[in-house]
Amino acid sequence: MAPTTLLVIALALAVSMQTTLGKKMKCKDLNVDACAYAVESSGKRCVLEKPLLSLTSNEYTCTTSEIVADKLNDWIETEECINACGVDRKPLGISSDSLLDRDFVEKMCSDACYTSCPNIVDLYFNLAAGEGVYLPKLCESRKSNQRRELLLLSSNLAAISAVSPAARSVNALSPTAAVSLADSKNTDSSPAPAPTIGSMI
Repeated sequence: MAPTTLLVIALALAVSMQTTLGKKMKCKDLNVDACAYAVESSGKRCVLEKPLLSLTSNEYTCTTSEIVADKLNDWIETEECINACGVDRKPLGISSDSLLDRDFVEKMCSDACYTSCPNIVDLYFNLAAGEGVYLPKLCESRKSNQRRELLLLSSNLAAISAVSPAARSVNALSPTAAVSLADSKNTDSSPAPAPTIGSMI
């Protein structure tokens, strides 16, 4: 193949990639089956909602939440991670309630999820932090003392609900309200690090 032909092909591929990368992914453009656990180009998480005018129907829409994912964007979660972490493709809103389920915590803390699915782990890390629970510590104690950690989480959820029933809604939990990893480290002398995208590369 002539060098000129190779150059033309390389330029065509470069232009094609720039066009593809230039298109911003928005939650509102996603199919409802790809919405949950997706992150749009802005870094904000997508959330599945039922329109106010369609409370009695099965119609859902994908909207942009105010929750920002940590170092993630243009992300649609894989079926492998959905299954490994025990999450559902059709949850309405974003809630920490799942953390009260022992089976869910067991799947979330499994190697298949915790070390391979940074998007889902990042979300639940921040949801747990918002309830005053450090997810790595919960995972470490799940075999020996999980009952105590779950009781702590449950009491925190109850206290938040008593103050404001809306406190656990997707709009109430902002990235600034969630406890950061650095803050969490101050409460635990040797925590396990939360997985990052870099650990997968």
